[in-house]
Amino acid sequence: MKYEEKIDAFVNLLKDSSRTFSLTGAGISTESGIPDYRSPGTGLWNKFDPMKVACVSALRRDPAAFYQNNLKRWTTYSGAEPNPAHYALAQLEREGLLIGVITQNIDGLHRKAGSKRVWEVHGHLRTCHCFDCKNSYPFEILINQFESGKNPPRCEKCNGVLRPDIVLFEDSMGDDYLQATKVISGCQLLIVVGSSLQVYPVASLPDYARQLVIINQDETPWDSQADLVINEKSGQVFIDTLAALGIKGQ
Repeated sequence: MKYEEKIDAFVNLLKDSSRTFSLTGAGISTESGIPDYRSPGTGLWNKFDPMKVACVSALRRDPAAFYQNNLKRWTTYSGAEPNPAHYALAQLEREGLLIGVITQNIDGLHRKAGSKRVWEVHGHLRTCHCFDCKNSYPFEILINQFESGKNPPRCEKCNGVLRPDIVLFEDSMGDDYLQATKVISGCQLLIVVGSSLQVYPVASLPDYARQLVIINQDETPWDSQADLVINEKSGQVFIDTLAALGIKGQ
């Protein structure tokens, strides 16, 4: 099927569905300058083992090293801007063609683009909390302490170590994931954008959908079960899709 035919097919699936969600992964944010995790040669997990440096036990064992290895990468996300794919999903929500976005990303770009219904199943970088007393703080408190030379950042109340409100390796999934599994019930169309669909339990979410569209530059384990697969950059796919729908983009 030619690219133009795939866009037409995608448009028809969107028009025919009354209950559509999107599931997004790191690949949707690469066009915003944020590296993904598994792309050959450029993926973050090619450079280090996340099970050793981005897990709960690493944070507990040596919190200073944990922040030295991870915080600089996370702080770069705050300067990133949404790209056409983020804006298009927000526009589809405003047009009533999309109920909301379930995202594996912690970069906050869907909210920045204007999406209202967002389930951040791996957490976010807006807040942090103390390991010991659970007191919550804006994420900037953690950054400011680190940049002023205080590593690891500590709770102002009990001096316990602070941790970001993201789902690290070895963590249990949070409330957003549990909510996502409920709201996606009865999903007619799931649009997967920029996800390798290799990280569980999120990779099982396509099971909830009657129809599946995958927009990803690389193959995924779900391709053979999808109704439509588009192996192109998501930004251009959504620019062309909005145009085909007659919707003015961002």
